[in-house]
Amino acid sequence: MRRGQSPLNAAFRNPTVIGALAVLITILAVFLAYNANNGLPFVESYRLTAQVPNAAALVPNNEVRIGGVRVGVVESITPVAQEDGTYTADLALKLDKSVEPLPEDSTVIIRSRSALGLKYLQITRGTSDQGYPAGSVMPLTAARPEPVEFDQFLSTFDEPTQRNIQENLTEFGNALAGRGPNINAAIGALKPLMPRLERVMRDISDPRTGIGPFFTALSQSASEVAPVAQTQAQMFVDLDTTLAAFADVARPYLQETISKTPVTLRTASDTLPRIRPFLVNSRKLFVDLQPGTAAAAVSADTIASALRVGVPVLRAAPQLNDQLPPTAAALRRFNDDGDVRQGIGRLIDLSESLGPPLRFIAPAQSVCNYATLLVRNASDATSKGNAEGNWQRASALNSPSGPNNEGGPSSAPANGGGGSEDPQNKNYLHVNPYPNTASAGQSPTECEAGNEPYAIGKQSIGNVPGNQGVRTEDQINFQLRKGGEK
Repeated sequence: MRRGQSPLNAAFRNPTVIGALAVLITILAVFLAYNANNGLPFVESYRLTAQVPNAAALVPNNEVRIGGVRVGVVESITPVAQEDGTYTADLALKLDKSVEPLPEDSTVIIRSRSALGLKYLQITRGTSDQGYPAGSVMPLTAARPEPVEFDQFLSTFDEPTQRNIQENLTEFGNALAGRGPNINAAIGALKPLMPRLERVMRDISDPRTGIGPFFTALSQSASEVAPVAQTQAQMFVDLDTTLAAFADVARPYLQETISKTPVTLRTASDTLPRIRPFLVNSRKLFVDLQPGTAAAAVSADTIASALRVGVPVLRAAPQLNDQLPPTAAALRRFNDDGDVRQGIGRLIDLSESLGPPLRFIAPAQSVCNYATLLVRNASDATSKGNAEGNWQRASALNSPSGPNNEGGPSSAPANGGGGSEDPQNKNYLHVNPYPNTASAGQSPTECEAGNEPYAIGKQSIGNVPGNQGVRTEDQINFQLRKGGEK
């Protein structure tokens, strides 16, 4: 050892010590580099567990970022079985202390770090005043749906899809080959359409048009149809079979149908407005026929019987129809004859003259049968009798005794005078010159003549109060006979 040199300087000049320090520094550097993804040792961290529906190719030591800045790593990934048989994943997060506490309304989502498939966990901080303490679990509701990554998009182009795309491009090329002039002419013809298309697009983009809610409703409709996608796919398969069957009749039948459809539609467009009133009236007619239809259901048997009887009649109808033209011609000649027209005029005058008396005579006969009784009594008066003379149909009445009674000639009207002091034997006038005969204007409807009750002890002139009924002598005798038979 040289004079004036310290032991420490002497030690650092020793090659063995220097080599040992170099090896120690190298080991420490390797250790720090190996654990760099898990954070520096001896540094406090903020640990949480985040539940996600799918780890989505996430691996331990992937970064955790907030706003694009690395704030920790994913220490481990643990699959968790749920009660319904599905699996979720629990992510053990090791975060910097600067993140603590993470607001409770924060969300997590797994994103792609590069096109090569590297992932990272993105945390979107919330605004809640309450935060997760260390060791807490972020629930599954905090996980957002997994985004569609570029590699997933590329994986949809499998070999069958690539082959179909190639075939489509080939067919598209064949469809456009040699049609350049036609395409150019079509583009030129589209020029007048552009101003109209611009106005249409302006109207569609207007918020008042509601194109946004339309696509929302379209999305909802698609979500409703999604569960039956397999059924619809099978429908298209069956439709292909149906269309293949139509191929045999495509020409000329379907072709003619398609070619004539425009003319038919134009005719329908011109005709339907005229037919519409007919349809409206038909609807009203069918509504009015509903009660009749209900009644016809009850009378169906009777109607069927009438139809059975009517069939032979209809078979004989041609003979009747053959006779109708000459009959109609004869009636026409009869109508055109002047004497006939004059006779018809006189018949009209006769009917007008007979109308007033018939209104009184007809009810007297049809209701009371007075004319028949008159003829019968007149016949009896001239046919029945004995050697002393003919008889008349009559009934004797025992009238009250006393002067001026109805049983014999009187010198004064019977007005209650004379006779016994007994009121029942006093004489009163009973006369009805115009009895009710059920004629027009008379009320009540009755056959009063011959059916009036005898008013004892009082005078009766004119119509008798009450309704005497419509009985005639024949009806009374018929009832009396039935009573005797009983």
